[in-house]
Amino acid sequence: MSLRSRMKAIPLQVIPKENWAAQRPTYKDAEPALINAALKRAEVRPSGNWYVFAASTDIRTDRPFGTRVGGIDVVAWRDQQRQLHVGPATCPHLGADLATGKVNCGSLICPWHGLRLDGGREFGWKPLPAFDDGVLAWVRLDDVGGEPALDAPVIPARPTGARLAAVARLEGVCEPSDIIANRLDPWHGAWFHPYSFTALEVLSAPAVDADEDADRFLVAVTFRMGRLGVPVIAEFTAPEPRTIVMRIVDGEGTGSVVETHATPMGPGPDGRPRTAVIEAVVAQSDRTGFQHSLRVAPLIAPLMRLAAARLWRDDLAYAERRFAVRDRGPTH
Repeated sequence: MSLRSRMKAIPLQVIPKENWAAQRPTYKDAEPALINAALKRAEVRPSGNWYVFAASTDIRTDRPFGTRVGGIDVVAWRDQQRQLHVGPATCPHLGADLATGKVNCGSLICPWHGLRLDGGREFGWKPLPAFDDGVLAWVRLDDVGGEPALDAPVIPARPTGARLAAVARLEGVCEPSDIIANRLDPWHGAWFHPYSFTALEVLSAPAVDADEDADRFLVAVTFRMGRLGVPVIAEFTAPEPRTIVMRIVDGEGTGSVVETHATPMGPGPDGRPRTAVIEAVVAQSDRTGFQHSLRVAPLIAPLMRLAAARLWRDDLAYAERRFAVRDRGPTH
């Protein structure tokens, strides 16, 4: 029986005990030139100056949401029709942090002197272009991105119909390129995350001089759940400079995606860059059990976030180390 036939017939398989140190080394396959070339190709793709800044569910009608993107403090809220509004978090009056204000009848009210913002221009405050794709919230910052603006962000294709979605967020001392480079290195998966991945094999990788049509990594991997595993085949692509998409192309959950978005926050107190990793898992399955799981989605989504956060705590260490080595320059 072929790998693909086994995956469709038996989604859960018992994983035999393995010796982590006895795995086949992958350092010869993970060529720095190959990874860097894929990163450079991603960095020149258009983003239209759009940045993911939160999960859609983070933005509510009863309180503002504040964060930092590209060195700019932004605030977001929803009006009574649940329309998304985003703009500078600094009040144009005396500089109060609007993220500490209140939302009342769809308007944002400054906590210092009661300036009321309904989402349009008011007293020098100017809204920023915003987009809600149903999973993630985006803001367009033309002065930060410096590219030709697009009317909407570059959103990867996602499962349609019944699905489970969860979004995790972590922050690290690195640049977005370090996050993207981490994801363009699938060879580290079973070595660096043995609790989540096993039997990982990179089936194909783009050449250093690959063209757009061939610019993807194809990986066979088994996702671990204790001693049980789910084998799949997944592809990794970079549709724009700050996004990596892992899509299951064969096996359980075909069509499900994991979107990793790397959003620059600006320098921290130490002057070093901070980057937010905002990862969206959008899962689907044609199995009957998946339809039942949708009924308890509010209970499953936190578990999905915890699993993503565990992986990214490790991967942020990878990305932060990559940045630290580059930041200190050559050693003598």
